[in-house]
Amino acid sequence: MKKVNLVFGTVYGGAQYVAEMLEQALLELGRETCLYQPEQLVGFVPPEDELLLIICSTTGQGDLPDDIQPWFNEMKSKAPYLPKLKFGLIGLGDSSYETYCGAAEQLLGLFEELGAKQLGEFLKIDAGETMEPEVEALAWLPCWNLLIDTELAA
Repeated sequence: MKKVNLVFGTVYGGAQYVAEMLEQALLELGRETCLYQPEQLVGFVPPEDELLLIICSTTGQGDLPDDIQPWFNEMKSKAPYLPKLKFGLIGLGDSSYETYCGAAEQLLGLFEELGAKQLGEFLKIDAGETMEPEVEALAWLPCWNLLIDTELAA
């Protein structure tokens, strides 16, 4: 059973709350998890034999939140090659902005550059459509969890 490492970038706490809800749901599904706080990301390179789930809100003009920016920069500058890493991505944003989910898009681009493979669909949660992003994330999770099992069986 592969461990799921959860990483979040948040401005007002929404992405953190979603990450905490997903961690609990994954534990209930029998998964081993680790939810990384922003200060724990210094020097963290996701192990390729584990899974990564990134939950990130967008701020400004498609910018990364301040709490995840240092890790993003560190991963970009170190550029570890991660061809066996599988990751999931959830972006929180507002579709009335041109840069909707821009921070999560940056993370997607970075991890693809590092050779990692996206597992499942990139979930974009629109603040203009829902006041409870955790509900959409929890609805998405069973499909992602099934893909993990399919991946492990292959």
